[in-house]
Amino acid sequence: MMSLLKKSNRTLLELWTGMFLFGLISEIFVLIFSKSRGIHSASLWIGVLLAAASSVHMYISLDRALDFPEGAAKKKITFAYVIRYTVVVGVFAVICISEIFNPLLTFLGFMTMKAGALIQPKIHKLWNGIFHETDPVPMTEEEYNALREAQAADGAQKDEMSEIIENTNTNA
Repeated sequence: MMSLLKKSNRTLLELWTGMFLFGLISEIFVLIFSKSRGIHSASLWIGVLLAAASSVHMYISLDRALDFPEGAAKKKITFAYVIRYTVVVGVFAVICISEIFNPLLTFLGFMTMKAGALIQPKIHKLWNGIFHETDPVPMTEEEYNALREAQAADGAQKDEMSEIIENTNTNA
């Protein structure tokens, strides 16, 4: 299970974790304060699932759009955005018209994507702890320049060695 989680897209995993945690916190309030717990819980989790599906669609459409030139990428992203929000509006229209589910709780569930995005840095640290990983520390400009100089010197040294080997082989 852990290897599957490590192979998954970490940002999406962290976003889903935040969405799920915010959904659980919201569910606690629904269970405490609601008289129609079943319908209200279902309304909330419809919104959470809609947010999760939207985040996956967003990830896939952005990932695919990056393979295109700028103009085509903008069109693909815009088209995906229109599709995504048409589905969201359609789901909300069905919920409002049917009057079975609570549209406000569905909206709260959908807003878990926003809450998940806001707490993603904290969730990132949590997953780093679970996976026993650390984030790379950015280099200062001086460290970067020193590394580049060392690589250039190493490259020059390799070129000299290649020349010596080549001369040895041609003289032999």
